[in-house]
Amino acid sequence: MEDPIRTATIRRMTVEDVPQVYALDVLSFSLPWTERSFLYEVKENANSRNWVVENILSGRRRLVAMLVMWIILDEAHIATLAVHPEFRRKGIARRLLQTALNDIYNEGARRAFLEVRAGNLAALQMYGTLGFEVVGRRPRYYHDNNEDALLMTLENLQPYPFPPGRTP
Repeated sequence: MEDPIRTATIRRMTVEDVPQVYALDVLSFSLPWTERSFLYEVKENANSRNWVVENILSGRRRLVAMLVMWIILDEAHIATLAVHPEFRRKGIARRLLQTALNDIYNEGARRAFLEVRAGNLAALQMYGTLGFEVVGRRPRYYHDNNEDALLMTLENLQPYPFPPGRTP
């Protein structure tokens, strides 16, 4: 299989992407957003920064990851991030998040935060490698199983360097 990062394009989400983004969300989460919510983020929310990772596989265009982030003054909130199950643990989420954080840094954001399921060890590890730290807990945050959310913050946001030949 080709390197999914090398063959991927990271770009802003469009209205045309929403059906695939919604399908990816349903595949990834027990509490998915509605398709209408994604349309709102793309078309109406001026604070929303929406990204996708697109790959050409077997001759067809396919979205393999997505991210919705809100920027308010100098803070960014990662609202949702998903990677297709076939492409997880290959560095795609990390590269997508680095790209989005670099973009919002250029817009003036200096801090980022998110909530993540306490049991999502892969996500916790990935966020930790990017400098996010656990700063709190939201008990029974997720309504499907009453799992706690961990609040993670990245203070003093700085641009992430990309390895040579590996720009977004």
